[in-house]
Amino acid sequence: MIDRRHLLAALAALPLAARAQAQPPRIFVGFPAGGSVDTTARRFAEFARGKLAETVIVEQKVGAGGRIAIAGLKDAAPDGQTLLISPSSMFTIYPHAYRKLAYNPATDILPVAPLALSTCGFGVGPMVPAGVKTLAQFAEWAKANPDKAAYASPAAGAMPHFLGNQFEHAAGLKLTHAPYRGAAPGMQDLMGGQIASGCFSIGDFLPHLPTGRVRLLGVTDKARSRFAPEVPTFEEQGFKGIVGVESYGLFVPARTPQAVVDKLADVARAAVREPSVIEALGKLGFEPLGLAPADYARRLGAERDYWGPVVKASGFSSDD
Repeated sequence: MIDRRHLLAALAALPLAARAQAQPPRIFVGFPAGGSVDTTARRFAEFARGKLAETVIVEQKVGAGGRIAIAGLKDAAPDGQTLLISPSSMFTIYPHAYRKLAYNPATDILPVAPLALSTCGFGVGPMVPAGVKTLAQFAEWAKANPDKAAYASPAAGAMPHFLGNQFEHAAGLKLTHAPYRGAAPGMQDLMGGQIASGCFSIGDFLPHLPTGRVRLLGVTDKARSRFAPEVPTFEEQGFKGIVGVESYGLFVPARTPQAVVDKLADVARAAVREPSVIEALGKLGFEPLGLAPADYARRLGAERDYWGPVVKASGFSSDD
């Protein structure tokens, strides 16, 4: 005879589509269409169709640097029908940067699995002379042109924000930070010459490098990226300790049944082993990463501990 506990576990593990045919699963994305987060979510949704449900919807909830989407996830029913794909900084950096977060990453949200790892890059656009090809040369240009010395990032409080701030202090210069509502509009302004420089995921730069409208000066991993092997790291160029690698992961509301979390994690791990998904992630400059839910939670906890002192040193704090 099947006892009640085993029956409940079996029911929770049923395909999600069978339990919610009227409402297909939704994946919240907190950044605009066209950016790396949105593209990652759409590729995962394509892979998940037929595995989670016949239809998986990607729903933009743009604003507040991704926090609106996370607040929406927090308030959703914990049934596996509402998901989030997000950069890890919303859970590892934002708790240190924002005093009034509408969510507690430790109690309101469950990490399911990472999908990819991304290094960040620092690049310049046509506002900066073509002769500027290194981080040190950019620092000299910025000091000589303080009225133009600014950098874009995809959001205030996101990892690129603080990597740019670390560079600013290490180089002994003053850079005005211009946070955008996602990478896509920031990259448009960078290519259009409306802002001098930008710090974004390396994947946000890659499609535009052949045009010559943007030039990548440095990457923030400990080793060069295979996607832009000609670009040296910050540490290679003498800026020690400026290292940042961010995961893009799948999250659900707290209190989601463990069997549902495990089902979603299985689909996520299968996705990052699928050659077509690996190829799609590579076009974004992403390396696939598969971890179990508990391992991903530990990784995020370690990242949260690392970024606390960095945020404090920056002086950034917000009530927004």
